[in-house]
Parts: sequence; structure tokens; C-alpha cells
Amino acid sequence: MSENRLSVGDTAPDFTAPTDDATFTLADLRGTKVILYFYPAAMTPGCTTQACDFRDSLDVLHASGYEVVGISKDSPAKLAQFREQEGLTFTLVSDEDRAIQEAYGAWGMKKLYGKEVEGSIRSTVVLDEEGKVAVAQYNVKATGHVAKLRRDLGLD
Repeated sequence: MSENRLSVGDTAPDFTAPTDDATFTLADLRGTKVILYFYPAAMTPGCTTQACDFRDSLDVLHASGYEVVGISKDSPAKLAQFREQEGLTFTLVSDEDRAIQEAYGAWGMKKLYGKEVEGSIRSTVVLDEEGKVAVAQYNVKATGHVAKLRRDLGLD
């Protein structure tokens, strides 16, 4: 469930996982600030809005030293389709066994259309250059989240 939610100052769990075209290892980004965002499913309306908002904010985020990594339970093939369809230029990680989402507290019980269901919890975890959690936000909204995150990070 979501007992594993991270807090500011925690060391982020390291992981290696497939992407749509390679393998991603979080430790390779030590020395860089990283925005890990967890989303339920590629090519759904909310997730597409959120991914496009990150895409459209990449110049500002990169200029401030942030790398963006999107993580979902989608297969690498579906992530490749999502990247192509939406022109996404940041890393998309496949977490089909949910191990990364569980380690980050981004998998658990949530409300969906008024019902309790188990699934991906839309979450964003920002890491500093040492791999420590600088920001941990859970149950974020798809629409407007990137703008709010930019404000929270002092980038607007």
C-alpha cells in the first residue's frame, strides 16, 4: 500500500528498469536534481495532460538543473507509442511489476470514481544532487500540477 511514502530528507530508493528504448538507472543521475513523477497509464487523458505539461516545461526545468523521469506500469512498447504520439523528450520508465512505485509509496489504495481501488497514485518526488528527497507530493492532480511544482521549486 502506501506505507512507503517518502519524506523530505529520505534517501531515495535506487532502481534500474527498462525504458521504451534502453535501461535506466537512477544512480546514474547522482549529481543532478531529478523529478520522478508517477502516473497511472500512458495515453489516458489526465496522464497525457501531465506528460505534455512536463514536456512543455522541460526547457525551464533543464535550465534549473532538473531531469524529468516519468514512471508507470506500462510496457516499454506502450511507452514508445506514448513518446511518439505526444513528442515526449524525457525518460519514460516501465515499472510493470510495480516495485518502483511500491518503494516510493506511489502504489496503493486510492479513490477512483468514488470507489476504493488499488492502483498507481499520481505522485511526484524531487531528488537533490545527493539522491535525497527534496519534495514528496502524493495524490497530485494531473491538470495544473507541473505549474504548481514549478512554483514550489521557485522556478516561476
